[in-house]
Amino acid sequence: MKHFRLLVLGNGVSAYGSYLNMVALNVFVYDVTGSALAAGLFMAVRLGTSVGAGFVSGRLVSAYDRKRLIVGADLGQALAILALLLAPEAGRISLLYCLAVVTGGCSTLSQVALRSSIPEIVGAENRTRANGQLVTGRSLAMIAGFASAGVVVAQLGYTAAFVLDAVTFLVSASVLLVLPIRTRARSEGPKGAENGTPSAGHRSVRLLWAGAPVLMAMIAVRAVDGLGSSSHNVALPVYSSLLDPDHPATFISQFWATWAVGTIIAQQVLARHTRRAGHTLGERAFAAGACVMSGAFIVVFSGLPTVPALATALVAGAADGVTEVVYVSRLQMVPDEQRGRLFGLSASAENAGFGLGMLISGSLLESLSPFQVVASLHGLAIVLCLALLTLLVLRRSPAGPDQVRQPGSDTLHEGRG
Repeated sequence: MKHFRLLVLGNGVSAYGSYLNMVALNVFVYDVTGSALAAGLFMAVRLGTSVGAGFVSGRLVSAYDRKRLIVGADLGQALAILALLLAPEAGRISLLYCLAVVTGGCSTLSQVALRSSIPEIVGAENRTRANGQLVTGRSLAMIAGFASAGVVVAQLGYTAAFVLDAVTFLVSASVLLVLPIRTRARSEGPKGAENGTPSAGHRSVRLLWAGAPVLMAMIAVRAVDGLGSSSHNVALPVYSSLLDPDHPATFISQFWATWAVGTIIAQQVLARHTRRAGHTLGERAFAAGACVMSGAFIVVFSGLPTVPALATALVAGAADGVTEVVYVSRLQMVPDEQRGRLFGLSASAENAGFGLGMLISGSLLESLSPFQVVASLHGLAIVLCLALLTLLVLRRSPAGPDQVRQPGSDTLHEGRG
């Protein structure tokens, strides 16, 4: 965990660069082209690449060294940004879409490789705590990136913003390079083959297949959650403008800051629960938490006064943080050789849901209120979550739905999620 904390720091720095990049590049594309269509096309190319990269990333992290892949992804994004800076102005427009492909693909590859590696870096017993630290770091990075992007661009210009962005990726790559961590499970021989007992690998494969329907349902929920997430991201600027036309950014900043505090609080509570109970929350907690999260986001847009709305945003952030950690920790229970492809599929599903939701939400806002748009898409997520929760309650299997293998043990302990 000592080495992993440094990894979290490096990942947080690169996440800050990603969020700074997201704002600065989108504004830059609009300024250079003068076209909202071009800016939208840039975002579409980036999201489309992220969707396709999920499937490719799953194969790559299953076949190659994950540490090198993460470092390569960070260096690739840094070099692509520097290439944009050095390119002549006449060639920048076409290069922008190449940059969208590079950043979309590399960010997905880095995410899939890192999530797949957590159990090998910190040990299976520490994966929930490690995932919580990553979520906390990225939440803080998101707030810092979004908050500082406008100031950096306005005060220092695009060149300074892009240089700072490239530096964050170089810092992340450098930190990871010097850390003595292992990102892949050691290959073990067929233990127990001599006396006819199945190996641990065979048992893991059987457990993977037994839990496959639930895993696919969880991934489907995450895809629909992407629809809901896009709805409140798209609707938030419109809703903030309706609340305070003179200062539309006020509620946006308050909302995201409160949301981030909620995710941080959730990680602390979740870590304490895991230490005391000796197991992680399971699939039922994921489904219930996703329901709470979507419901809270709907309530935020219902026209409440500022203080109750922000209190609800705190609940939404806490539920969001819990579901994220529980979901990732559950997928990390599958055998190492299958984990990369599963996280690749998950990344593609989440990005596809978010991208499709951006299109749907933007279209619906032409005729519906922000509350109606958020309620419709998050309501769809609630329906799917309730269906998954019902399935988990009714489902009965010999090993149970919420399993966590404790280190050094051949038995499976059931989580009380």
